[in-house]
Parts: sequence; structure tokens; C-alpha cells
Amino acid sequence: MKLLGIGSRIKHAEHGLGVVTNVTSKHYWVTFIESGLETIDLDESVEVIEAVDGEVDTVSFYEVEKVMKNLLQRWSDLTPAVAIADKWKGGKLVMEPGTPTQSKEVPIDTFFHKIVMVRDRLRVMEQKINASNLDDAEKVELQQYITRIYGSLTTFNVLFKSQSDYFVGEKTK
Repeated sequence: MKLLGIGSRIKHAEHGLGVVTNVTSKHYWVTFIESGLETIDLDESVEVIEAVDGEVDTVSFYEVEKVMKNLLQRWSDLTPAVAIADKWKGGKLVMEPGTPTQSKEVPIDTFFHKIVMVRDRLRVMEQKINASNLDDAEKVELQQYITRIYGSLTTFNVLFKSQSDYFVGEKTK
């Protein structure tokens, strides 16, 4: 069976009328009038209302984009966006001195951004240590220092929206 191109109109027994919006090596992504976006197997039986011919790339743009993002994150210091917890958005950090001098106010978003930069730079340092020519004992020693630094920064985990972004220190046994 010849592959349908993007833009082909079909009728599916369960989902009704739809348009092919993407083609991967295993599936059609079809936007159906009634059920929205669904994936169906390439060999699934459908009634073709209007076929669009042409070269069909069996690797989708989404898949290429995902691979590129993973490569960039792995081999550069680019990191995915990290979200601040909703309750802190627009807030401010106020530092009150113990002596009668002026307090300091910092937008919490700015402070959060700096905390994320520290975390990301620690991660890059970890990667550089692991890729270095240091012997294993030296690598382990430096990793232990970094783990302790993460532990010292766990206080700031309250600022992160997602737990997966938290600082994680040394686990006690």
C-alpha cells in the first residue's frame, strides 16, 4: 500500500473524518473532526477520500527536533527551561540586615534565575570532571564535593515548580 502524504483526507471507522498532519515510520498523525489528534498505524484500514501524493519523509520534524535538542543539551551548556513555582512568580526576596541599615529587595524571579544558573554550572562541571583525564579516585573525590554543594543548596528547592529540577545532596545511609 502506498503511503499517504501530509494533507490527505481520510475516513476512519472509529474516529470519522480527518486529515493526515504528520507521518512517521510507524504511524499517521491524523487530526479528526470529532476526536482531535490521534495516531493510527500505517497499515490500519481507512477510507481515502483524497490522497496527497509526494515524497513522504518517514522521520517527522518532531523526532528530528527531539534528537537535536538532546544533542545540544548533552554537548553544550544549554539547559531546558526551568519553571519557578507558581506561588513565587512576581514575588520579591527581602534581606533585612541585623543593624539599622537599608534592607535589600530582589525580584524573586531574578534570584531564582541565578540559583538555576549555579545548578546548571555545577552540572557542566560534573560532566567536565567525568570526561577529564583525572584518575578515578580524583573523579570520585570531586564528585563528592559537588554532591555536598548540591546538599547545601537544597534549601532553594522550594522555589522550583517541578521536583525533577531539585538539588539533590548526599543520601544518608
